[in-house]
Amino acid sequence: MALLEIDQIDVFYGDVQVVFGLSLHVEEGEVVSIIGGNGAGKSTLLRTISGLIQPRRGEIRFEGNPIQRLPPEEIVARGIVQVPEGRRLFSLMSVEDNLIVGAYNRRADEKKQQTIEEVYALFPRLRERTAQLAMTLSGGEQQMVAIGRGLMALPKILMLDEPSLGLAPLLIRDIFDTVRKIADQGTTVLMVEQDVRHSLSLSDRGYVLEHGRTAMEGPAQQLLDNPHIKTAYLGL
Repeated sequence: MALLEIDQIDVFYGDVQVVFGLSLHVEEGEVVSIIGGNGAGKSTLLRTISGLIQPRRGEIRFEGNPIQRLPPEEIVARGIVQVPEGRRLFSLMSVEDNLIVGAYNRRADEKKQQTIEEVYALFPRLRERTAQLAMTLSGGEQQMVAIGRGLMALPKILMLDEPSLGLAPLLIRDIFDTVRKIADQGTTVLMVEQDVRHSLSLSDRGYVLEHGRTAMEGPAQQLLDNPHIKTAYLGL
């Protein structure tokens, strides 16, 4: 049994269907990338898993239990946590206060002091900026806070939506190195990312979405070597 199973979901915005019969699975301990062009349905998929959108058809199972009708806060409490695109920090709150906000469920709140030390060990730069307002941080530092806030909820699956968006190349490498460390420390990662080369390079498996459907799936290296991926997404 996979940790997360998505079985033939259809997702609509109003009367417009944006995801069509999509299925995928994520095994415990994996890093799985979802790639595809703008409008492919990648972020919609994460929002559906998070409970922000309900699929009209199909089922989403976490640890074998259906979750597609649960409210978002219950999904977080069970261990699925999304780091949204664009970071969405509380700009007038300090770094540390932004992190603590992530530990709002009971299971995470009980361990928040231990977890925050683990976050600072992962992102030493944030320890130097604990009292600094989030709005004064660089883009890379804000992304560190966003990921750290997600980790404060003690996720079993951490879902990242475009973690490299808007970052300089050197910072992109740092963020992806950190994602690998998070996975090596035992957190399963499901990642939506337009930087196809970096995301597949650190992933175990990947899915390619096109027009709301699964166009391709397989081991990450196999996808990197695929001629269609090279032409459509790597510009080769």
